[in-house]
Amino acid sequence: MSTRLATGGRLLNKSKPLNFTFNGKQMRGYEGDTLASALLANDQVLVGRSFKYHRPRGIVTSGPEEPNGLVGLGQEGRFEPNARVTTTELYEGLEAESQNHWPSLEFDVGALNKHLSRFLPAGFYYKMFMHPRPLWKHLYEPIIRHSAGLGKAPKAADADTYEHFHAFCDVLVIGGGVAGLQAALAAGLSGARVIVMEQSAHWGGRAPVDGGTVDGAPVETWITATLDRLRGMENVDLRDRTMGAGVYDHGYVLGYERLRDHAPEVAGPRHRLWRVRAGHVITATGAIERPLSFAGNDVPGVMLASAMRDYVGNFGVSPGDRTVLVTNNDNAYLTAIALKQAGLEVPAVLDARVLPQDSELVAQAKALGIRVVMGQGISSVLGGKRVTGVAVCSQAGEGSVLEEIACDAVAMSGGWSPVVHLWSHCGGKLTWDTTHACFRPNQDHPPTGADGHGFVTPAGAAAGVFPLDDVLHDAHVAADGVATSLGFKLPRDFTSPEALRREEAPMMPVWQMPQGASVKLREKTFLDYQNDVKVSDVRLAAQEGFVSVEHAKRYTTLGMATDQGKLSNINGLATLAGALDAEIPSVGTTTFRPPYHPISMGAIAGAARGDTFQPIRRTPLHDWHESNGAIWEPVGQWRRPYAYVQSGESTHDAVMREVTNTRQNLGLLDASTLGKLIVRGPDAARFLDMLYTNMMSTLKPGKCRYGLMCNENGFLIDDGVVARLDEQTFLCHTTTGGADSIHAHMEEWLQTEWWDWKVHVVNATEHYAQVAVVGPNARKCLEKLGGMDLSREALGFMEWTEGELGGFEVRVFRISFSGELSYEIAVEAGQGQAFWDALLIAGHDLGLMPYGTECLHILRAEKGFIMIGDETDGTVIPQDLGLNWAISKKKDDYLGKRAQQRSHMQDPSRWKLVGLETTDGSTLPDGAYALGEGENENGQKVMQGRVTSTYHSPTLDRGIAMGLVLHGPDRMGELLSFPGTDGKTYEARIVDPVFYDPKGEKQNV
Repeated sequence: MSTRLATGGRLLNKSKPLNFTFNGKQMRGYEGDTLASALLANDQVLVGRSFKYHRPRGIVTSGPEEPNGLVGLGQEGRFEPNARVTTTELYEGLEAESQNHWPSLEFDVGALNKHLSRFLPAGFYYKMFMHPRPLWKHLYEPIIRHSAGLGKAPKAADADTYEHFHAFCDVLVIGGGVAGLQAALAAGLSGARVIVMEQSAHWGGRAPVDGGTVDGAPVETWITATLDRLRGMENVDLRDRTMGAGVYDHGYVLGYERLRDHAPEVAGPRHRLWRVRAGHVITATGAIERPLSFAGNDVPGVMLASAMRDYVGNFGVSPGDRTVLVTNNDNAYLTAIALKQAGLEVPAVLDARVLPQDSELVAQAKALGIRVVMGQGISSVLGGKRVTGVAVCSQAGEGSVLEEIACDAVAMSGGWSPVVHLWSHCGGKLTWDTTHACFRPNQDHPPTGADGHGFVTPAGAAAGVFPLDDVLHDAHVAADGVATSLGFKLPRDFTSPEALRREEAPMMPVWQMPQGASVKLREKTFLDYQNDVKVSDVRLAAQEGFVSVEHAKRYTTLGMATDQGKLSNINGLATLAGALDAEIPSVGTTTFRPPYHPISMGAIAGAARGDTFQPIRRTPLHDWHESNGAIWEPVGQWRRPYAYVQSGESTHDAVMREVTNTRQNLGLLDASTLGKLIVRGPDAARFLDMLYTNMMSTLKPGKCRYGLMCNENGFLIDDGVVARLDEQTFLCHTTTGGADSIHAHMEEWLQTEWWDWKVHVVNATEHYAQVAVVGPNARKCLEKLGGMDLSREALGFMEWTEGELGGFEVRVFRISFSGELSYEIAVEAGQGQAFWDALLIAGHDLGLMPYGTECLHILRAEKGFIMIGDETDGTVIPQDLGLNWAISKKKDDYLGKRAQQRSHMQDPSRWKLVGLETTDGSTLPDGAYALGEGENENGQKVMQGRVTSTYHSPTLDRGIAMGLVLHGPDRMGELLSFPGTDGKTYEARIVDPVFYDPKGEKQNV
């Protein structure tokens, strides 16, 4: 059955019908429809089920605040769950499926939960967590996990593309209603660069539906003329279908533009994320109508009064043939009048107020023959899957039914709440407006920038100003002030337009209907539709001691639905205040966080997906590795050879071969990925003394020193060799994964704490190719190249030199991460492949073999060298690893020193680094924990250590491992048990972590 009206539908193109499906049923709408208006036009009142009780739910709103109308859109790579029907524009072939029910929307087994409501009060889930573990684990957890969530997660890869844009402007206006348009026009005429964001596809906000005149003409005429002026201005950029998602520090704003949701057949990105830097932000985001709290206020067919007139005026749709309107304010009478003028029946307007005389709108409604009943409200709504009537009661009473009125829809209005979210994102404060019973921006305490001046200004309804003439004037004044503060000036002849003022009677706050409703009625009165949070739930939370608004929110899940409390917050706060016998302002509000409305994960990622999820960094030798059997290992953003697998060889065999050959002959490693940070300046030595645990200022030019770096919490974050190039210049080597983060770490401290120190840091990681020449034949190989004296006497261990080697300009470091004779040689990146080729030729007769990262790890583990990320996990300090020798006792301070002096850091029970050797020669499982005696408070076995890295050593022909163990260094020779995930228990003996060449004779030859 169609409920499309013969008149109305200002946004429709009725010459272009569109076909779509809902739950597989064929339906029809028009271009310009939203999915919500099209469903209502097809008399599809029931659109979903609530989360907890699976109650039938219908469309409540016409905007992004919709809590009930959530559907799954599309198929496969274009499937999207939890799409709002109110913001989804209709297009040909749209496929929508309702959510949260089984086996069908009309017949849902989950609806049996309503009979268990007394056993599912607020805090039900929390209380279940407190039951004995076996009861929770085997009975409650499977049920709750199965019931959790709304919609289904997509399984196929997203077939669409997304993009990011960056923009700069003097004034960013968020909101394209009359306030936003007037503010944009004023700012644009001042000469400022202006961007305007409007979340819907249409301009003018509510004004075209609500009516009124501006400068003697219909408001829609003024909107059209203003848009024409703005579109003709080169300094103004209008963006519809673009939501202001979040306002951050320093005028940084995220915008979310939906490019192809309404036209998926068009080529190009689906969504665009705008990153805007604005000199000033004007939030003209309007206001949201509040629902009323009465029994059965969730029955399909109960709708906000403003939404109902949107569907009638914008889309020519009748939400019901007979609509009862219930209100506490004059604005709702616009809906009664619109319905009557559309030829629909309005049996009664139930007004909770008792007015001394009729206001303009009340009189107009009565003149149309609409029955207006003062001082009355709804005791309960009749009906299940759709409204069949209402029981009427006195608002001042306890719910005694005075009469029943047959109807098929209910329009409700509890007043209006300014959209203060964007204002609040950056710390803008709110104040309670007693007249309108709402929180509005406190413009004496705006979000402020580094200069202490506010950079966000609300305008119109978003500022708590509601009459049309006041809205236009407020927006004009706001834009004038913003433009002036930025150095612009409005033309003298440009003034605020004049609107015809419509006098309205004061609204009366109504937080419960009727005022003295019984507990029985309150249990059916909903605040948060999606999460089934009732008035009684909030009162129970207060009774159980959850008096903080944030605690009550989490205990009841009030405002935690996908609409983020846009409908429920104020009513919920008022209910909590009433339960605490406190004033609403004293209860406060919950925290508003971006985004204002959910945005797609694809838009957040932008182009960063698949191969472009993050850039893959390749060394200058990458192509050679690729063509010579390299098995790749991701290390940060780099790809490093894990091993070079030869024909007929397993990866394990290749690694064993590489280790053995490097120990016995000669190995070649591409070490180009290691971080290379150049630190230069008069205060460079002083700076590095603060960054590293050991002293760097005493390092002489030509020398190298191993260093440890901790964060301010004392935990080890990186290690590497530092070389002093000259008196003011150091070269700091970092781990592969740490190059960028340590560079950022250095810059952060230089820019925020030691800003006056004369130091510059340059990340030169990709400027150089670096090759490690390792093994007993390393010196022979380099001598064959010729050009430099690299003897022990000329270049000792932990020294560096530079010159010409084999015709290449090089810097040679005499350092070792393998325990063997080793040189690390840096050349310009462009010479990296040629130098590598020269080494291959020189080392051919010396048993040269390239080796990969796994060989590198085994070589270092045999020597007991730690690896950042293996032996460290963000909670380890140098002292845990036996690296006390690398901590200077001469320095007064370094990053992390004071943190390491805390009692917890010096606790003798901290696990310490040891070597581990299995009794049967097998290899310990990576990450395995060692069992101790007894059980902890959770009934689990006590752990006394864990494996940090483990390998099979071909050099020693057995498994070796390193681990952190309770009192480890004091327990040499003891046996530990390590249960494996394979069901086997491994026994390992605690040994010294240096398994190979403990005196270092090999590396010092």
